[in-house]
Amino acid sequence: MSAALHHQLSLASSAALSASDHDLAFHLQLSEAIQASLPSNAAAPAPPEEPSDASCALEIHAADLARAEHDRRDAQACRAYHARAAASVRVAAHDALFARDLAAIPEDRWAHDGDYFERPLPLEGGGALFRVLFKGMASREVVGPRDRDPGVGVLAVAICGPRGEVVLRIHKPVQAQAQQGRMMLEAMALVEGLNAALALGTRTLNVLTDNKPLHNHKRLVDLINEAFSTKQKFEQCEILCVARTQVNYVTKLATDSLRTQIAKAAAVSAGKEKKENCTICLEDTDVSKIHAVEGCAHRFCFSCMKERVKVKLLHGMLPACPQDGCTTKLTVEGSKMFLSPRLLAIMVQRIKEAQIPPTHKIYCPYPKCSALMSMRELIHPMQASSSKYTLVDAATLRKCVKCSGSFCISCKVPWHHQMTCYDYKRRYPHARLEDAYLQNLARQRLWRQCIRCKHMIELAEVCYHMTCVCGYEFCYTCGKEWKEKKATCSCPLWDERNIIRDDPQGNAAIHDDPEDEYDDYYDEDENNYYVGEGLQYNVDYHRQYDGGDRHHGHFYQYNR
Repeated sequence: MSAALHHQLSLASSAALSASDHDLAFHLQLSEAIQASLPSNAAAPAPPEEPSDASCALEIHAADLARAEHDRRDAQACRAYHARAAASVRVAAHDALFARDLAAIPEDRWAHDGDYFERPLPLEGGGALFRVLFKGMASREVVGPRDRDPGVGVLAVAICGPRGEVVLRIHKPVQAQAQQGRMMLEAMALVEGLNAALALGTRTLNVLTDNKPLHNHKRLVDLINEAFSTKQKFEQCEILCVARTQVNYVTKLATDSLRTQIAKAAAVSAGKEKKENCTICLEDTDVSKIHAVEGCAHRFCFSCMKERVKVKLLHGMLPACPQDGCTTKLTVEGSKMFLSPRLLAIMVQRIKEAQIPPTHKIYCPYPKCSALMSMRELIHPMQASSSKYTLVDAATLRKCVKCSGSFCISCKVPWHHQMTCYDYKRRYPHARLEDAYLQNLARQRLWRQCIRCKHMIELAEVCYHMTCVCGYEFCYTCGKEWKEKKATCSCPLWDERNIIRDDPQGNAAIHDDPEDEYDDYYDEDENNYYVGEGLQYNVDYHRQYDGGDRHHGHFYQYNR
C-alpha cells in the first residue's frame, strides 16, 4: 500500500515538473515570436549607400568652386585695402603740401584773401612725388668671420611720402645660397619695391639706391628688364644713385630683419636637423636633400625633381623649373645631384636634339648606329685623301661621325655605289623595306605626320590638339595648324572614346603611370633603339600638357 502511494506521488511530481517545463518553453517561444515581429513593424534603417563617382566628382567640383570663390573674395578684399591705403597716402601727402603752402603765405595776403585760398585734391595718378628705398642683403655681410653663415638673405623696401615719412615697409627673407651675390638681391629688392609702389596706386616716384653697379645695370639683364617693364607703368619714375646716408633707414631695416633670420636659422640648426618644406609634395625634407634650380633659386626636394625631370626626358622634352610660370631650363651639371647616370645621358641627348633645328637633323641610316647629327657635323669623305669616291659623289656623299659609315644625304640611306640618286629612287621607291612598312602602318592606323619635322604621330588618348616635339601644334583630325593655342579649323576638340575607356567588366579603366613602361624601355636598351617585326626606327614617346588638358601621342621618329 505504501509502495503504491509512493509511486503515485513520484508520478505526480514528475507531471508537475513536466508542466512547468512546458510553461517555460511556451513563454520562451512567445518572447521569441514577439521579438521576431518587432522588425516587421518598425523596420531598421537601410545601410547608407556608397557615394557614386558622379557624386564624388560633384563634391570635388563644389569644393573647388568654393575655394576659388574664397580666393576671389580675398583678392577683392586685398585690392580694396590697397585702394584705401593708397587713398589715405594721397590725402596725407596732399594735406602736407597744402599745409606748407599755407605756412608760406605772407600775413598781409592771408588777411586779405586767406579764406579763399584752396588746393583741390588732384585726380588719381597726379600729386606728390614719393620715394622708394630698397636694399638686398645677405647674411655673410652681417655675421662675423668666426660665426657660421646660415646662408640666408633679406629684401627690404621702404616707400616714403613727400615729407620723408614712411608709408609702407616690407622686409622678407630669401634663400641666399642660391642667389648670385649681392647684386641679385639688390635687383630683387628693386622689383619688389616697384611692385609695392604700383599696388599702392602711386604714379610719380623716385627710386633711390646707393649701389652704383646696379644703377648702371650692366648685368642681371632679366631682373633689370623686369624692373624697367614695371617702371613704364608709372607716369613718372626715375632711378637715382644717391649717397649711402640717404638710404640709412632701409639699410637698418634690412640689417634688423637679417639678424632675425640669422637667429631663426641658428635656432633651427640647434635642433635635430634642418628641414625645409617642398612646395610640390608638401613634405618636410632635410635641407641637404633640397635642390635649388640654377638661375631662378626655386627649391624642391630631390625626389620631386627626379620624378619631374624623368617624365619630361622620357617624353622627349627638355626639363625646366617646376615652379609655375618659370621657364628656367635645367642644366646637366646642376642635375647631377639627383639624376642617375642613365637619365643624365638622356638629358644630354635631349639638349643636343633641342640645339639642332628640325630641318638640320640627320640620323645615321645604319640600324646599329642611328646617331643624331647636324648638317654641319657631317664628314665629307671627299675632303680626305682617298680615291675610293669620284667627284660626282661629293654632292651627296657623307660619313657618320659615330660609326664612320658612308651614306647618301639626299636619299637618307647607306651609300649606293655606282648609282645616282635618281636611279636609286626609281629602283627603290621606298628606300628601305621598313619605311614602306611604316607608311603602310601609318595609313592603316590613321597616324599623322608633322609637317615641320616629319615625325610620325599616333593619337593615344585625350584630345585632338597635338604638339610635336619640335613645337609645331596642329589638329590631329585635319592636320591644320594651331596658332597661339587656338584652332584654325572647326573640327571637334575631342572624342569621348579617347577620354573614357571601359574594361570588359564595365569598370572605368585605371591607367598606371606610363613612366613604368618607359623605365623598362630604357633599361633594356641603352641606345634607345626599338626593333619590332622588321621595323627599325627611333621611338620617342611624348606627352604634352597645356592648360590642364593632356595631349597624349606616340611620336615615331624613323631614320629618314
